[in-house]
Amino acid sequence: MSDTGTKLSVVLGGANGIGEACCRLMVERGWQVAVVDVDGDAASKLAEEIGGKGYCVDVRSLDALENLAIDIEREQGNVYSLVVSSGAFQERYSPDELPIELWQKVMQVNLDGTFYANRVFGTRMAKQGKGSIVNVASAVAYGSSPLHAYGPSKAGIVNLTRTLAGQWGKSGVRVNSVSPGATAVARVLARPEGRYATDLSSCMALGRRVEPLEVAEGIEFLSSDRASAITGVDLLIDAGLVTANGWSLYGGVPDAAKGE
Repeated sequence: MSDTGTKLSVVLGGANGIGEACCRLMVERGWQVAVVDVDGDAASKLAEEIGGKGYCVDVRSLDALENLAIDIEREQGNVYSLVVSSGAFQERYSPDELPIELWQKVMQVNLDGTFYANRVFGTRMAKQGKGSIVNVASAVAYGSSPLHAYGPSKAGIVNLTRTLAGQWGKSGVRVNSVSPGATAVARVLARPEGRYATDLSSCMALGRRVEPLEVAEGIEFLSSDRASAITGVDLLIDAGLVTANGWSLYGGVPDAAKGE
């Protein structure tokens, strides 16, 4: 049984992928959930299914997030937890071919949007003296990749998380992040062949993708009072992607079952 009682969590990007898994799990664990997404219809549909309330917002607008916070407080009460799972993605480009418009969109949604949401809800949490924020970054924040906009935007989220954890800690607000690896959400499974290595298991210490529910478990834990002493942390939930990176020079991670 969760220790959350009826505490309210706002999940941005909550209508699909990791955000959807998070909404479903948090309701199961006793949270009240506000499902927020740029796709308002999808947010409302999921909210109706799980017993939450749906909202539509574009995280690139600070004003829209301010209005969202006002609406949620009026309709559902004080917010205890914020999960920022909204994100913009990119296909692979060389730096000279990366469209500047795409760079701007990725930065605006991922980094600007995360800061705006943290600012709007974190400031309110600090005034009420308690709250938890979990930002969704990515394992690509930990190294080099061909995602020249997405990677830097996610690395920025990790640093922003630590910065805000220091800012609001004495006000009773914890700020953490999670960094998933290749996660089996629809948008990843639908990507064209050649985007990743042919055998993903060779890139992961655990030899497999991450499941959305596994990321949601980490988010729900960090959001809850069970993680009351944890702040400024980025939790890798990547099936060992970062761990396995150094093994590529030596033929990849071994498989003991094959006698390697």
